[in-house]
Amino acid sequence: MERRFLTLGIESSCDDTAVSILDGQRDVKADLISSQIKDHAPFGGVVPEFASRKHLEAILPLVDRALENAGVSDPAQELSLIGVTAGPGLMGSLLVGVMTAKALAQTWHIPILGVNHLEGHLFANVVASPDLEPPFICLIVSGGHTEIILVEDFGNYSLLGATRDDAAGEAYDKVAKLLGLGYPGGPIIDSLAHKGNSEAFSFPVPLRSSDEIAFSFSGLKTAVLWAVKDLKEKSVDLPIADLCASFQKAAVEALMTKVERAVEVTGIRKVAISGGVAANRGLRNALQRKKDWNVFIPPAIRCTDNGVMIAAAAYNGYKRGLISDLFLTPNPSWPLV
Repeated sequence: MERRFLTLGIESSCDDTAVSILDGQRDVKADLISSQIKDHAPFGGVVPEFASRKHLEAILPLVDRALENAGVSDPAQELSLIGVTAGPGLMGSLLVGVMTAKALAQTWHIPILGVNHLEGHLFANVVASPDLEPPFICLIVSGGHTEIILVEDFGNYSLLGATRDDAAGEAYDKVAKLLGLGYPGGPIIDSLAHKGNSEAFSFPVPLRSSDEIAFSFSGLKTAVLWAVKDLKEKSVDLPIADLCASFQKAAVEALMTKVERAVEVTGIRKVAISGGVAANRGLRNALQRKKDWNVFIPPAIRCTDNGVMIAAAAYNGYKRGLISDLFLTPNPSWPLV
């Protein structure tokens, strides 16, 4: 019987501590996440130093539970690889994950591989879709990133376009804060948008008329700000659902317009999305309406930061001949391309 190839995946780039164990490329044996949303919600966003302390509290118990859930009693003999997010992200948070991974790798005498967080998001689709093979286009869209990547082969990536200012998820959070909806804003706005009239406000779709593959969300965010100010000056109750629906319509159109442009430029009609905003129903629905594309949308649980995507990227990278050593150091600004 062939020995299993078990990869321990560790993700701690921001405010979620995630640990998984993957057998091969897609067989999930354990998948655990410790969320800090409730801890950071009172501050309206992630507090970096607080996040790193919460990672310290959560990470080793999660590793123990993951091993138990996967039926691993002797990690030194049964695990084949440790994959860990080494960037981009918050330095303090990354350090907790990387140092933990290095300590375990040294203790158990097994290989370690530092994974780019964005490549991890890309591999969330690979785990979910066995028939997803390069070449394809991937829209990575989250609270910190909005970019379109051409995946010519695994490990061979080209940047087709990125945001000039705010990431899409960041814009969602800022608009939610403006409307007094709480944190994180994306899921709240998405939920309210489906109850509102998306034609109530005519918000601009950034860079819609440009052939450039690029994003900008600061102007859209400002347009919502001025609409709210105008309503308040008129002593009108804010139509929250309509504002959310109109904002989401413009944001989704901004994303879709540039994905359409990427398809036009490359001729590739195989399109994947990943990252936290990939869970947005408005964006998912817009992609599913593209009947002439082959669209890959991961389940919502694979959109947010998770250990499975890191283990999957690490496994694939290791099979391509990549390996790190115990001098592995986090890089908070590590670009995928």
